[in-house]
Amino acid sequence: MSNIRSLFGCWSKSCLAIASRPQCRSPLRVAFPLHFTRNASQAQGRQKKKTTKKRKTRSNFIQHDLKQAEQFSLCDAMRYIRAFEVGRPPTSSKYEMHVNFRTLKNGPTVRNRLRLPHPVKTDLRICVICDPDSKHAEAAKQNGAVLVGEDTVFDAVKAGRIEFDRCLCHVDSQAKLNKAGLGRILGPRGLLPSAKMGTVVRDVGSSVRDLVGGSEYRERMGVVRMAVGQLGFTPEEMQRNIKAFLENVKKDAAQLSDKISKDVHEVVLSSTNSPGFSLNGQFRSPTSIPTTELSTL
Repeated sequence: MSNIRSLFGCWSKSCLAIASRPQCRSPLRVAFPLHFTRNASQAQGRQKKKTTKKRKTRSNFIQHDLKQAEQFSLCDAMRYIRAFEVGRPPTSSKYEMHVNFRTLKNGPTVRNRLRLPHPVKTDLRICVICDPDSKHAEAAKQNGAVLVGEDTVFDAVKAGRIEFDRCLCHVDSQAKLNKAGLGRILGPRGLLPSAKMGTVVRDVGSSVRDLVGGSEYRERMGVVRMAVGQLGFTPEEMQRNIKAFLENVKKDAAQLSDKISKDVHEVVLSSTNSPGFSLNGQFRSPTSIPTTELSTL
């Protein structure tokens, strides 16, 4: 007995507590065949697929309810926009029109060119590819084209001197344009003439006249945007430009297809540095200031 006490006397109480605890044995591991584990993982994957529900993608763009939105007349919107443009030159800021459509996401889009009654951009540089000794070249120069010719234009483009914003081509010069191989240079810039875009023309003079002071618009994400006036325009000039723009856009939308409907949901007016103001279709409201005060800056 004394030997046992002497044996355990050298142990501390903590050591005795540890020695008295039952030892935990590791769980028994069983090796299953490989095809069993594969079938089990596939069954779990099938269960997860059944539980997750697929979300239906929207076919139309989201439109907010205009009944809860505050809308303005044209004169009121111009008044608030000019407050955001205080101190800026009249020609530096532009009025921009946004036409929001109720339309399909994957449907055809509206795209065209328009010359407004009161042009916004008058510094457009136009190039015309045609025979320099023909009557078409003379008509292009008289109507404001800055660069006219065939070989001279091709050499300048290949040398990297693209000093124009729009490019037209006469029908008789289209074969020479294709042989010149300018598609890689002008194509990414959107300057390559094509019959689809209406830039391969027969009447060069009238086409150049329409481009000078004209603007292009294109539908993106269900919205068509275009500059419709300068900051110094009067409300009457803005009204005429907006009316011409909306009529042209509605005409283009009606010509797309009979099966696809494009209805105007909202018209918004903004400027270069101001937010957008939804228009209610009225020229002025009973509380609007006189149009003479909006005609001067």
